[in-house]
Amino acid sequence: MTMNRATLTLIALIPVALAGCASIVGDVRPFAPVGPAAGNAALAPAMSGHMAPAASPVAMAAQGGGSIYASRATGGGALRLFQDNKAREVGDLLTIVLVERTSSTSKAKTGVTKQSGIGLSAPVIGGVPVSYNGKSILQAEIDAGRDFSGAGDSTQSNRLDGQITVSVVQDLGNGNLLVGGQKQMRLNQGDELVQVQGIVRTADIGPDNRITSDRVGNAEIVYGGRGTLARSNAMGWLGRFFNSAAFPY
Repeated sequence: MTMNRATLTLIALIPVALAGCASIVGDVRPFAPVGPAAGNAALAPAMSGHMAPAASPVAMAAQGGGSIYASRATGGGALRLFQDNKAREVGDLLTIVLVERTSSTSKAKTGVTKQSGIGLSAPVIGGVPVSYNGKSILQAEIDAGRDFSGAGDSTQSNRLDGQITVSVVQDLGNGNLLVGGQKQMRLNQGDELVQVQGIVRTADIGPDNRITSDRVGNAEIVYGGRGTLARSNAMGWLGRFFNSAAFPY
């Protein structure tokens, strides 16, 4: 049997494709940052995993003119004499304390039973039952029954503790701030990723510049891992197929 070059190429690419699918199984999927272009640009260094270059002290002094009362318009940052140090402006840092607790319980039970029966005795004509060879031929009896019983029980709980410092992406102008950020940790054979973004009220920010995650609106929180350890705890692509709705049995 001979095969053309296209068939051989397709067969050679199958292991490569399967290896590529297996390499991403179990890896956490981070979400894309939201906000205007300026906000995305502010989060771009964090999302790409590269540290933004810090400004030199000479350049900072040149921007502020050397004065401790330099205005924000000059780029040196204004000195707040009558305000606390809570995050308010784009680029300010804010610490979010993760206190996520979720718990759900669902139970269902259904039972259906039905019995029905119909009986027809042999008719009598002229005082004599209708029969053939001594056996009634028009007598009938029907009995039917139906029974169904179903039960379901589901319990799930999740907990996430920790803290992550994010930056202000956009000032929404109504006392709300759009914030977002992430934390990456490389531990042994894998990477850990924590990513948070959402909307916070400046009134909810504590005097220590902290806010709990249950006060973040439209919160999107991602926690997971990447690498060998994360993939070792994930089901393979063939196992996921046999446990999916596409499997007919």
